[in-house]
Amino acid sequence: MNDMKNLVLTIALSCVSVVLNAQTAWEEIQKDLHNSASNHLAYPGPKQAMLTPAPEGKSPFYISHYGRHGSRYLVKKENYERPCAVLARADSAGALTALGRDVLHRVRMLCDEADMRWGELSPLGAVQHRQIARRMYERFPEVFDGDVCIDAKSTVVIRCILSMENALMQLVMMNPRLRIRHDASHHDMYYMNLRDTALKSQRTDSVINEKYKAFARKYDHSQHLMSKLFSDEDYVKKEVDVKQLSADIFTLASNIQSLEARKKVTLYDLYSDKELYDNWKVQNANWYIYYGGYKLNGGTQPYSQRNLLRRIIEEADSCIQLERPGATLRFGHETMVLPLTCLLELDNYGLQTDNLESLEHKGWINYRVFPMGANVQFVFYRKDLQDKDVLVKVLLNENEATLPIKTDDAPYYKWSNVRDYYLKKLDAYHGK
Repeated sequence: MNDMKNLVLTIALSCVSVVLNAQTAWEEIQKDLHNSASNHLAYPGPKQAMLTPAPEGKSPFYISHYGRHGSRYLVKKENYERPCAVLARADSAGALTALGRDVLHRVRMLCDEADMRWGELSPLGAVQHRQIARRMYERFPEVFDGDVCIDAKSTVVIRCILSMENALMQLVMMNPRLRIRHDASHHDMYYMNLRDTALKSQRTDSVINEKYKAFARKYDHSQHLMSKLFSDEDYVKKEVDVKQLSADIFTLASNIQSLEARKKVTLYDLYSDKELYDNWKVQNANWYIYYGGYKLNGGTQPYSQRNLLRRIIEEADSCIQLERPGATLRFGHETMVLPLTCLLELDNYGLQTDNLESLEHKGWINYRVFPMGANVQFVFYRKDLQDKDVLVKVLLNENEATLPIKTDDAPYYKWSNVRDYYLKKLDAYHGK
């Protein structure tokens, strides 16, 4: 009877997952405009409230994790000051519409909140990581039982360090007996945040740039935005870098959801749903070219995370030998989470195509992967230390993900199969 109940629940959860993933970006952006923000989307929390029960007798005993920092301010001073300066000069010249003057006021509010905090974790970002850690503990209490060790590492960037500390603070509040090791050192950057200059140099060339520019032109609404903000067309032609200002304002609009200003101001009223969707579509293609399996640059950009994946495998192999291994937590950036997801081929994000128009319809939708606070969790299961048939499931942003590996117990996979698949894939890569 219990087996039948578990089967029914598994089927029900699978149906929910299919329905959620079947939604198009257009539908999701209409439902929630914040989704248009790509990597600026504030962490939405898991869509999957109930996880699939583990096979009989198996319990979680170890978690290996890589997560992006939480919500932050925009990373550069000019992200705020450049659009503010352009609008202020136009205001002095009498070239703004009434709406343009109001937008200038809103942009100044954003500048004030972000002053001297460029790239730092916002208060919402701290909350996100406490919530993610709480859910991790509540979903897998066996992993955090007693005085187990939690080994945490961060990149050397302060927003990542503070994300780590907020997560650890939450875990210790829930179990003061936990033994915490935490570090942030250049020593670990070779896998925590690899700078692969060879791969980076292969991302674009003149052909790829022209194809992307042609794609972006089809969805460009910058002139319409200028007509809303400026009352003098000649002034715009002579004094305004239209593409830059349009990009700056959309970036500000996207990031407001991560700030305290979200309670008082928006810039989404400057755009129709279609304009927000088209802006997202262009950004989605750009992220795919840079970090996905774009055929025109060789489809190898996800291998920027080869050191991270190999480290995850090696540490898992070591921790599996322990009776109570606890958890390995890592805190970094979306530029690791996205290519790692593609390298793992989670939920078909290993997609390789040269057709940028096809991305959405093939399920390659960036904001589902790397919102602020994005995370990949490998959760390991067994009966006891003598059980060599170790299973693993992978959560992408706390939702059960599919792997490109055969299994009779999805979303659970034999670790030996998972390990072999990815090691063979890594060994077959001959990049420098």
